[in-house]
Amino acid sequence: MADTYSTLTMTLDGGDVTIKLRPDLAPNHVQRIAELANEGFYDGVPFHRVIPGFMAQGGDGGNHNGTGGSSKPNLKQEFNKEPHVRGVCSMARTMDPNSANSQFFICFDDARFLDGQYTVWGEVTEGMELIDALPKGEPPANPGKIVTMKAQ
Repeated sequence: MADTYSTLTMTLDGGDVTIKLRPDLAPNHVQRIAELANEGFYDGVPFHRVIPGFMAQGGDGGNHNGTGGSSKPNLKQEFNKEPHVRGVCSMARTMDPNSANSQFFICFDDARFLDGQYTVWGEVTEGMELIDALPKGEPPANPGKIVTMKAQ
């Protein structure tokens, strides 16, 4: 039986970001994020795509530039009705809806056009100002990095 996780703590240079995990919406995606976090996969990984007013994307522990993922198999989509609004955490993917692996994004603002097309798996409950402060760019000249990330 898989472990049950409720919270993810992402430490950035400026402090901690707390994310409430939502296994009720996407149990397989929450399990994957938690496993990778607790294996140290995300430690030192940059936010490689940070678009003001839209989102911050990271989680490419393979290539660190948005072209890679983990060695684990891709996940089958778990699209849900949770809206993509400020602070929502969702999985990045290719055009194939079943291609999410390790990359994720955090919404800066409403991005409701993504609803039902990407898997929402969590929401920032503390530290959103640290996400707001990430260096912007695609990729940023000096990207912000995840120092550590752990699931409890």
